[in-house]
Amino acid sequence: MPLAVMSPRTGPTAEARKRVTRAEELRLQIADEITRGRLPPGTTLDETALAARFGVSRTPVREALRELAASGLVDTRPHRGAVVARPSLERLQDMFDVMAELEALCAGLAALAMTPAERRQLDLLHTQMGEMMRAGDFAAYREANEQFHTSIYAGSHNDYLVEITLGTRRRLSPFRRAQFHALGRLALSHREHDQVVTAILRGQRDAASAAMRSHIGIVHGAYEQYAQTI
Repeated sequence: MPLAVMSPRTGPTAEARKRVTRAEELRLQIADEITRGRLPPGTTLDETALAARFGVSRTPVREALRELAASGLVDTRPHRGAVVARPSLERLQDMFDVMAELEALCAGLAALAMTPAERRQLDLLHTQMGEMMRAGDFAAYREANEQFHTSIYAGSHNDYLVEITLGTRRRLSPFRRAQFHALGRLALSHREHDQVVTAILRGQRDAASAAMRSHIGIVHGAYEQYAQTI
């Protein structure tokens, strides 16, 4: 399924975009290795070694580690480099609590503000994700899942809310991605999405907010369940 890409009026140079893309790829890959237990807490993350491993300069590695530190997956110390860490249960709970409220607000506003075209696109994406789920296409579903949530943020038609929600999701993305490894998670995720979509399409603000808040809470629980297995 092709993902829509919006072009900014003015943007960074091609080299800057390429560097950002590399940093993002590194962030996701290193985050996956940490959340799947391949890089346990306390492991030293040497910038030079990582740059050599991935065939990049140290700049995108440094950017990736900075992002991971914001998620609590990396601890950076002056003159001691970076080491793998894990946020405390309390810290992670706080992050998910805020995420749940932000996304609930987005879903509630989207139920009122989404245009007919936006509602059709959301419904179509949800249908396509059902096909991915039934096919067991983990990678495609995970990619589409980000677009699903982003579409709901955009549907709120509140630019500031979108900005802070995306920022919070970025910090939580390693844990949200990891939770899909929990047994049966794709089917459950799609079922939870169905409740959100149904409420939005019916224009039911309170129901949409409640469904999204519940969904994010379940995502957190699924991650904790998965984390106990690694």
